[in-house]
Amino acid sequence: MENNEFMVTDDLLASKGQRFLNFIVDLLIQFIIVAIIRETIIIVAGLTNSYSVSEWVVSLKFMEKVILGITIMIAYYSLTEIYFSRTFAKYFTKTIVIVGDGSKPFGKTIMVRTLCRLIPFEFLSFLGSNSRGWHDTISQTYVVRKHEFNKKRGVVVFP
Repeated sequence: MENNEFMVTDDLLASKGQRFLNFIVDLLIQFIIVAIIRETIIIVAGLTNSYSVSEWVVSLKFMEKVILGITIMIAYYSLTEIYFSRTFAKYFTKTIVIVGDGSKPFGKTIMVRTLCRLIPFEFLSFLGSNSRGWHDTISQTYVVRKHEFNKKRGVVVFP
């Protein structure tokens, strides 16, 4: 898949609107994952008469909720982008994560990209002069429109 002659150009980059939609949809999915985990623990605790576990989940302190949220966020972005080069939101917006030569990012690159998302206010960084955020520039990755990327690479994709 690697092609050293290929370079990402501005016409391939996802728009700010696509990036914003990716952020919102991915955030919503992460909230749903947290809710499913929470409710599953409560249901299993109820079925096994482990009411202390159920009470603990219901009464999580603020920092415990933050740690849970960060853990889910890291797992969500890492797993989806390492294995598929895209999150569920990127499937919806038809975008994909690549490196500058058009190849799929390595796991280490995705981990850097994911950990950069923990920088305060990083989620606003793609609203600047171009649509690349800090997690893109630091990890040297790009979010591109998949169909335009495939056309430029000469890859034929059947619908």
